[in-house]
Amino acid sequence: MSNSCTLQSSLFCAQKPNPLSLRTSILPTQVGNKIVYHPLRKNNKVFSPNRCVGKIEASLKWEKGYKNVEVFSKEHLAVSLAYDVAQLSTKFTKERGAFTVALSGGSLIKYLRKLVDSPYAETIDWSKWHVFWVDERVVPKDNLESNYKLANDGFLSKVPIPPLNVYSIDDSLPPDGAADVYETTLRRLVTSNVIATSTNGLPKFDLMLLGMGPDGHVASLFPGHPLLNEDQKWISFLNDSPKQPPERITFTFPVINASSNV
Repeated sequence: MSNSCTLQSSLFCAQKPNPLSLRTSILPTQVGNKIVYHPLRKNNKVFSPNRCVGKIEASLKWEKGYKNVEVFSKEHLAVSLAYDVAQLSTKFTKERGAFTVALSGGSLIKYLRKLVDSPYAETIDWSKWHVFWVDERVVPKDNLESNYKLANDGFLSKVPIPPLNVYSIDDSLPPDGAADVYETTLRRLVTSNVIATSTNGLPKFDLMLLGMGPDGHVASLFPGHPLLNEDQKWISFLNDSPKQPPERITFTFPVINASSNV
């Protein structure tokens, strides 16, 4: 992952015993100094849940000095993520009267599956949620490549978030136009205090949920791409994504790093 992306926010993790996770050190030598490892933290203390008896054998030599890299099962991740999102929803709803969440595509939506079950489905104040996309493919909303379709089919259609609080891109526009309109929408919502503002004037989302591709990209910011250096725009676009489809819009790194929680 590019050095341009050093996420400054903490990911909250439930401090409760869970027998589903294992622990080992798994950072490969070839990573070198290009990655800054941020352990899971809560209240500035590294979180280390109870571990089951077991060990993951690694066949590679690992970089000396990297310790306490945590490996979670998919079930543990889904359970912990639902707990953490629900806690943050309650916190920001009480503090601000709104909860702004930016979603990615990929496998993320599958990991949100616990939120549509009890007790969260009944206890979260969904009316206060405002949902955005960290990046989006510029395709029709019913296209299988659409991040909106993925989120709607697997999550949004199962919870009572008001439709007006779901901010998808205008897929009838070309990528540059869709990016401009989306940034205008964010600026309007910052002005009306739906989205908080960081100290340097950037939109400050309450929670941003990111995935990471096999090549290390987050959002639609790919290694070696010129967009890694964009520091003026909130939303940018690309016509040459290394991964299909080629036309996309994406949050820039300054906006991602301004979030309260990543």
